[in-house]
Amino acid sequence: MKTKLLSLVVLLVLCLSVSVFAAPFDPETFVYVAGAGGPQTLDPAACYDTASGEVIHHVYDNLFEYINGELDNLGPSLATQVPTVANGLMSEDGRTIRVPIREGVQFHSGATLTPEDVRYSFVRAMLADPAGGPMWMFFEPLLGVQTMRNVIEMAGGSGDFVEITDVDPAVLRKAHDLVAATIEVDGNDIVFHLVDPYPPFINILTKGGSWSSVVNKDWMIANGAWDANPDTWAKWYDQALEDMTLYDKANGTGPFRLDTWDKSGAQILFSRFDDYWKGPAKIKNAVIKNIPELATRQLMLRAGDADAIYVGQEDLPQVRSLPDVTVVEGLPQVTNTVLFYSFTIPVEGNEDLVGSGKLDGNGIPSDFFADVNVRKAFNYSFDYEAFLTEVAYGAGVTPLGPIPQSLPYVNTEQEYYTHDLVKAEEYFRKALGGEVWEKGFEVGIVYNTGNNTRKTALEILEFNVESINPKFKVNVIGLEWATVLDKLRSASLPVFVMGWLMDFPDTHNFAVPFMHSTGTFAGYCGQGLIDLAKVEFDELVEAGIKATDPEEREAIYFELQKRYVDLAVGMPFMEATTHRIMRDWVQGFMYSPAYSANFDFHTIYKEQK
Repeated sequence: MKTKLLSLVVLLVLCLSVSVFAAPFDPETFVYVAGAGGPQTLDPAACYDTASGEVIHHVYDNLFEYINGELDNLGPSLATQVPTVANGLMSEDGRTIRVPIREGVQFHSGATLTPEDVRYSFVRAMLADPAGGPMWMFFEPLLGVQTMRNVIEMAGGSGDFVEITDVDPAVLRKAHDLVAATIEVDGNDIVFHLVDPYPPFINILTKGGSWSSVVNKDWMIANGAWDANPDTWAKWYDQALEDMTLYDKANGTGPFRLDTWDKSGAQILFSRFDDYWKGPAKIKNAVIKNIPELATRQLMLRAGDADAIYVGQEDLPQVRSLPDVTVVEGLPQVTNTVLFYSFTIPVEGNEDLVGSGKLDGNGIPSDFFADVNVRKAFNYSFDYEAFLTEVAYGAGVTPLGPIPQSLPYVNTEQEYYTHDLVKAEEYFRKALGGEVWEKGFEVGIVYNTGNNTRKTALEILEFNVESINPKFKVNVIGLEWATVLDKLRSASLPVFVMGWLMDFPDTHNFAVPFMHSTGTFAGYCGQGLIDLAKVEFDELVEAGIKATDPEEREAIYFELQKRYVDLAVGMPFMEATTHRIMRDWVQGFMYSPAYSANFDFHTIYKEQK
C-alpha cells in the first residue's frame, strides 16, 4: 500500500511539473517517442524489422515510390519512369526491365548518384545475404532461388557448407558472376534480367522497402564494405550485423542525414539534408526516442517534449480526451500478428524458458511444440473474440490463416480456430502419447517489453491453458527487444509473438516468410519447422508466384492456407488497423501502409494554433 501511495504522489508531482514547466514550442524539431525496441541494424541489406526500417526510410531513397502513400499509385523516385510494356521499358514477357536513373541527385557525402551506385547496391546486398534477411526478394525473381547458398549450388558447389571459406574459390567466383549478370548498366539505365515473370518486382524496388535503398559505391568501399572485386565477396558474406559497414552509419540520398544512433540513450538523431533533390524538408531536425513506459510517453506529449508518441490500441482511451492532441484511427494495414511455436528449442542455457528441459512438470523438452497436438491445443485455448473486442477494441479482424484477408487469393470460408477449451483438452490429452496430460509442463512465453497488447494476448492464453489442467504452468515473460532478437536468431524462444507488415502488396509476400523453409519465421522456429516446411510448403510457395493464371494462383494459395491451419504451424490472431497520436500542431501527416516510418519527416511540419 505504501509503494502504491508513493507512486501516486510521484505521478501527481510529474503531472504538475508538466503543466507548469511545459517545453517551449520548437517548430524546427520533430520528436517521435516510440515504445519498446530500437533498430536492429541500419544496413538496408540486413534490415528486416520495422524499427530499423523507420530509420532507413528517412535517410535513403528507392527507385520508385507510392505517390501520396497509395499502394495503387506507383511513381518514379531515383528512377525517372516506371517501366511498363506500353512505354517500352519492360519486355513483353516481363523478364527484362529497364530503369532510367535520375541525374544530378546528391548523396549526403556530396557524391553524385550514378547507375553504377544502383547496381552496386543490389549486387552487394545479394552477395552479403545476411541470414534471415530480406534478400530472398531479389534472389527469387532474378535467379529463381531463395538464398546465396542456392546460388553457390547453381555454381556447382554445395549449399551445406559450414564456413564459406570451405567453398572452392572457383565456385565462389562463378556464384558472383551469376548474381552480377542479373543486373547491368547500360548508359544511364539499369537493366534487370528476371528468370521468370514476377508481377510484384517493381513494388520490391519501391519506397517502403528498405532492402532496395540505394547506397554510394565509392563511399561504401572507403568505409570497409565489399570492394567490388568478384573474387573477394565471400569476406563480406553473412557477417554478424555489428560487423557490417552500415550497421550504425549511413550515407543516402534521402531527406535527412543520420547524425547519431545513441544506443545507450535509446534515440536516433537526424538533421535535414538541404541538398535533397526533391527540396529540403520544412523541419530541420528529427528525433526518434524509444521509451517503454506509456506514462512517460504521455507526460512528454502533454508537456510538448514529444510531438507524437506510440500508444497501444488498448491504451487509446487514455489519450483520446487529452487536450491539444490529435488521434487518427482506423488507418489500414496489410499485416498479421501471430503467436509462433519453436519446434526444436535449445535447452542448455535456456532454463528461464524451458525449465528442466524435460516433460516432468517442471519444464518442456526441446521438441514439445513439434507435436501438432500441443500446437492445436494452444490454438484452441486462445480467446480470439475477447482479444478483438476487449483488447484491440475492434480495430481489426481475426485472421483465417497467415495471409491477410485484404490481399487476393485468401479463402474467406476457411475454417479456423475458435476459443474451445473442450477441444483444447482433447488435444492436450493426445499430446506426446498422453504424457503431457499426465505429467504437466512449465513453459515461458515471451513478449517484447513495452508492447502491452502482446503482453495481454499472452496473459489470455496463460489463463486459459492453466485453467484446463492444474499441472500446466505458463509464465508470461517480458524481454527487451534486443534480447528477443538475440534469442530469435538462435530459435530459443518456445513461444513468441511477432507481427508481419507487408514488404510488397502481394499474397506471395506472406507465403514466403510464414511458410517457406527459408522464410524468416522458419529460421526463428528451429530446424523442426524448416524440415516440415520443405515437405508441406516449399513447392507450393514457389509455384504460387510463377503462376500467371489467377484461378491457378487462387487454388495454390487456398491449399497453402488450409495446410497452415490444419498443421497449426502458428496462431495468427489479429489483422489490425493502426492509428497515430500527435500534438495538434503537427501538420502534413501522410500515411502509407507500405511504410515502416510512423511519420514521414519530409512531409511533416509544425504550426502552432
